[in-house]
Amino acid sequence: MRVLGVDPGLTRCGLGVVDGLPGRGVRMVAVGVARSSPDHEVDQRLLAISLQLEEWLDEHAPDTVAVERVFAQHNVSTVMGTAQVAGLAMLAAARRRIPVALHTPSEVKAAVTGNGRADKPQVQVMVQRLLALDELPRPADAADALALAICHLWRPAGALGAPQRAPGSMTPAQRAWAAAEQAARGARA
Repeated sequence: MRVLGVDPGLTRCGLGVVDGLPGRGVRMVAVGVARSSPDHEVDQRLLAISLQLEEWLDEHAPDTVAVERVFAQHNVSTVMGTAQVAGLAMLAAARRRIPVALHTPSEVKAAVTGNGRADKPQVQVMVQRLLALDELPRPADAADALALAICHLWRPAGALGAPQRAPGSMTPAQRAWAAAEQAARGARA
């Protein structure tokens, strides 16, 4: 299973694609950050993030999108932007009939570190170890997106029951991936 983790943010939206492997193994496919300029109006910032999310979905063809569940913060403007970007990710996935799951920050921290109150550096270190990366994933938003994807692979609860893709509606990249997986399974048999 391939999961796109989305750590929503209006200035920096963390994006991480992780493949699940047999035996709870995980492999990083891609990591990055969608950005928007604080100098622009909110509508233009949302458009910039939306376009980057669309590109990631098209390029990586995830089976599921895992989004951090927005929680109340003291700064209302921050939580509004975060919620708006989370909505963009869910909408982009729904357009492609990709299931969406929401995971709380403490659920993600517990999944990757064993401690629901772990701090960002602890999450980065564990993500680095779990994915056998040469260096810490940076910025923290990117590490959080990878952690979201890992969390969903290990604890798939949180799915919203979004519609599955209709048969035959896979993109060319998804069809190629499925054919390669079938060929690999046949070679192992």
